[in-house]
Amino acid sequence: MEIRPNRVKQKLANGESALIASGFDSGDQIDSFGPNGFDGVWLEGEHGPVDAPQIGDLTRACDIWGLTSVVRVNRNDQNLIYRTFDRGAQGVCVPHVNTKAEAENVVAGGKFAPIGQRGLFTSRQGYDVPDYLDIANDETLLIILVEDIIAVNNLDEILEVDHIDVFLVAPSDLAASMGKIGKVQSQGVQDTIDGALAKIVESGRTAGTMCPDYTLAEKYTKAGVKCLLTPSGPWVAAGAKQFRETVEAAQ
Repeated sequence: MEIRPNRVKQKLANGESALIASGFDSGDQIDSFGPNGFDGVWLEGEHGPVDAPQIGDLTRACDIWGLTSVVRVNRNDQNLIYRTFDRGAQGVCVPHVNTKAEAENVVAGGKFAPIGQRGLFTSRQGYDVPDYLDIANDETLLIILVEDIIAVNNLDEILEVDHIDVFLVAPSDLAASMGKIGKVQSQGVQDTIDGALAKIVESGRTAGTMCPDYTLAEKYTKAGVKCLLTPSGPWVAAGAKQFRETVEAAQ
């Protein structure tokens, strides 16, 4: 048995865009989404229902289609990070990483020695992989969220931390931290988002952000953002609205 390749990590390493979709909390949903050609699935463990007992089945569904399973955990805790990997996730996203030390803690929890301090255990991804502990670091994806204005202010030093694969700028929480709850589209918030993404790209690190629609996907891709997270909810709503309006107009 060989370790399953991490599709998102590989595409980013090749300088390609990686597409991750969110909004799935069952293996059947992931399995039915699999043929759509995305690179990863976001499993929500901060605001959603995903917890340790579910991760095994959810990540198995991702494995069927070669989709990278990315679990957002709810805190920057080393034990939580490596337990999430142990349960079968290929990627972990950590919220509210605001300092260099906090970014270093993510790496410590997500990587085996000599890079980090991840507890020595064979993950579900490592069953019958004889050299798993030697090669797992190459296939584990680490994403941190830049979602507070303090993180933006500390971004230069945060970007110095090695082994973080994606620095993902999260618009809504960033706006809230600026005193602009629900005002993501305000000029000051947009300038801050664009400035943070530009700094990440210019530093040679990988930038990511949320793209709920095609317009933003085009804008950010042209700006050099490589990791694009999109929720499935707006697609369903847009498709349902178009279908309903088409039927109503034809009556």
